[in-house]
Amino acid sequence: MKQHIYWHTTVQMPDDSNLTPIPTKADVAIIGGGYTGLSAARMLAKHNVNVVLLEAETIGWGASSRNGGMTLTGLKVAMQTAIQRYGKEQAKELFQCSLDSVNMVERIIKEENIDCGFARYGHLLTANKPKHYESLQGEVDFMAKEFNHNVRLVSPKDIRSEVGTDVYHGALVDEVSGGLNPAQYVAGLAGAAARAGATLCARARVTKIERREKRFFIQTERGNVEAESVLVATSGYTGSATKNLQKKIIPIGSFIIATERLSDELAYELSPKNRMIFDYKHFLNYFRLWDGRMIFGGRAAFFPENENTIAQSGEILRREMIKVYPQLKDTKVEYVWGGTLDFAFDQMTHVGQEDGIFYSLGYAGHGVAMATYLGATVAEAIMKGSIKEHPFARFNFPGAPLGLYNGNPWFLPFAGLYYKILDWVE
Repeated sequence: MKQHIYWHTTVQMPDDSNLTPIPTKADVAIIGGGYTGLSAARMLAKHNVNVVLLEAETIGWGASSRNGGMTLTGLKVAMQTAIQRYGKEQAKELFQCSLDSVNMVERIIKEENIDCGFARYGHLLTANKPKHYESLQGEVDFMAKEFNHNVRLVSPKDIRSEVGTDVYHGALVDEVSGGLNPAQYVAGLAGAAARAGATLCARARVTKIERREKRFFIQTERGNVEAESVLVATSGYTGSATKNLQKKIIPIGSFIIATERLSDELAYELSPKNRMIFDYKHFLNYFRLWDGRMIFGGRAAFFPENENTIAQSGEILRREMIKVYPQLKDTKVEYVWGGTLDFAFDQMTHVGQEDGIFYSLGYAGHGVAMATYLGATVAEAIMKGSIKEHPFARFNFPGAPLGLYNGNPWFLPFAGLYYKILDWVE
């Protein structure tokens, strides 16, 4: 299998063949050229704010063009957990943000005429064990009662109507979620931000940020810029230039394989309704069809992507795929790649200000829709001058217990083992 991002073969990604000069001054400087930064840049530019976006690599290079393309409702944490932590009213507000985030993706795609195949395919949460299905049974009534949100069960005997395998013990369907081609979407979002008037600067890795009175001085590898406000939108690639934020974010690798094109009959057998599918496990798998290919991902290795982790993960994911779909045992896997997600220690998304710098971080695998939404809404907060009332800014952004983390995730192998044990115990 080729170590290459399949999505990049479907679109001309922004490159560095003609680097945009870095301006000396801007109203707002955004660090990070993924969904969050581009959505914020688009919003600010449409309101005539002078905004410059600084990306360390090329625009859309990171997880925004490498993920599974699932635009999902909900949060990483269960909504029962959200109620316990934050109370019923705030949990409802956070869940509504997740619904609004999918709506915003759909609206931007229509407004900007982005050809990325978005559709409301719905998502399918599969039960790996009978106990999981018992838990899902309570979810239907809970979501209807507490959040006025309708989801439905798929019984074990009917599972083949949703996914072409017998390994699962039922599932839960949410019809509101969608799917898209993430590289086509991020490239389209970049085009939309540029048309609105944002200055997008690739190969502009930020090395230092200094605050002098009421302005920020940002040093990059190819020029410096002075700005009134700064937004950090670096997700799993958050670095030492914003050390206090780096110490609150865990970069975790997620890996994906893509098969050769399947026959129409086999593709329909595997996923009759083309759902966004993910399982109940902590060490989860997620998969879907795109253009007749099976796109199959998971936390095969927790460490961020490199040549070794990608190769190892490709073999692990192929074995996992065949466990789910024995029909694919002789199917060629053509592509394997990885990306880096950002997890906070409480597995929640966080926005706010650190040392006067705005941030939006911690998407935990829900970034396609949520990063788009938070980029835009944090941009609105920047224009208002305050982010305190934002729903994702009203709770604490925790660091590591006892401060035992400086940005180097030495504990990831232990975390991976812990979650594997949890899956086995459960």
